[in-house]
Amino acid sequence: MSTLLERITQDLTSSMKAQDALRTSALRMAKAALKNKEIDKRSPLDEAEAVKVLQGLVKQREDSIEQFQKAKRPELAAKEQAEIDVLRHYLPQEASDQEVEAAVAKAVAETNATSPKDMGRVMKAALSFLQASGKPADGKKVNEAVRKRLGS
Repeated sequence: MSTLLERITQDLTSSMKAQDALRTSALRMAKAALKNKEIDKRSPLDEAEAVKVLQGLVKQREDSIEQFQKAKRPELAAKEQAEIDVLRHYLPQEASDQEVEAAVAKAVAETNATSPKDMGRVMKAALSFLQASGKPADGKKVNEAVRKRLGS
């Protein structure tokens, strides 16, 4: 199986040949971010690090969408959403709401959490359970599930 960077490079070439401007732009941005991280690290990225970089790019786009919607710029928000769709193609499937709930329940049980003061420990445990299962989850989703569970 090829690495994430190799797959992005191959898809970038094919999107350039197909003259798909949006996809080409998103893949160039992703490839540049991965290369910059490799340069910073001074060694090739492993798969988990590459996924983390792409998740960061998706998070940036989500924040941008929020800002564009507040500024009433739907055309820019739509462009960012299209880039997210391209990037998500390269990310592992995210955990479902039920899987997040199950991980939070397990984390609450293991940490003996009883109040909102224990939120940090529960968040850390739940995120590590989800990461170990190979299904990463958005921190906001986990945070909401923990808040609901601990009643804050």
